[in-house]
Amino acid sequence: MSRVVVVGSVNADLLTQVAVHPAPGETVLGRSMSVLAGGKGANQAVAAARLGAEVAFVGAVGDDSFAGQATAGLRAAGVDLSALTTVPGPTGIALVTVSADGENSIVVISGANATVEADTVSAHAATVAGADVVVLQGEIPRAATETAARLARGRVVLNLAPVIELSADVVRRADPLVVNEHEARLALSLLGGQAVPDDDHAAAARALTEAGVSSVVITLGSAGAVVATRSGDGEVAAVPSPKVSAVDTTGAGDAFVGALASRLAAGDELLDAARLAARVGAYAVTGIGAQSSYPSSTDALPEVR
Repeated sequence: MSRVVVVGSVNADLLTQVAVHPAPGETVLGRSMSVLAGGKGANQAVAAARLGAEVAFVGAVGDDSFAGQATAGLRAAGVDLSALTTVPGPTGIALVTVSADGENSIVVISGANATVEADTVSAHAATVAGADVVVLQGEIPRAATETAARLARGRVVLNLAPVIELSADVVRRADPLVVNEHEARLALSLLGGQAVPDDDHAAAARALTEAGVSSVVITLGSAGAVVATRSGDGEVAAVPSPKVSAVDTTGAGDAFVGALASRLAAGDELLDAARLAARVGAYAVTGIGAQSSYPSSTDALPEVR
């Protein structure tokens, strides 16, 4: 069995570069347009595989011309696609606009990802149950994510992005729950936790563990991340990020999650895995696109100084 199994979305990213993002009602000229492999699930699978993990992917693509482009990165990285289903209709699409300062805006059209339901995952129950680490996100239907979490016998890495309504018991299976600063507060509301100040990330991490989550990683972009565990007596560790010049932030969070899963599958402690993941995420923002910007196990990662 593969050590890491990712159950999630796969998209073709239609990426346009612009000087600045258009305001509502405004038209701007783009600098270029390209079609790249993407989708949060696929991105995370590629990131883990490129760092040396053995990875299998559970998901779906359509029978259109975008399917090959959407899965090119998975194939190149050596991800096992025996649990990838082809369904009638369009492959998932993400419309990505990247400005000169590296910031992006994204519109996702689910396509085949919307067909990944409980029975899709149950058909590959042995693959999911046999994994050391199962990675989940919020870009496929709720039933599929919940089924995968309940089938998992290994560690569940739940990247609740976007935040979707999940049963509290599923969220509490996460070890860790990976969210950004905004998603952390939405996740806390799913668990009925007490609200915390918007800028107190350590308090948000503690509140999530107090609400029953075994461990939490809150990603903070260029500021790094914070890590908390239920067994940590309320202590929250800061994880710094290397300082780099961002070219394109698309998929950087997925690079972080994939790297985290890879190192957890290899036996690293959560804090050590998060430190490596922050460096991988920083590397990813120095290149264009998502999967195309991810490092291999032989690439030199930026250092925290």
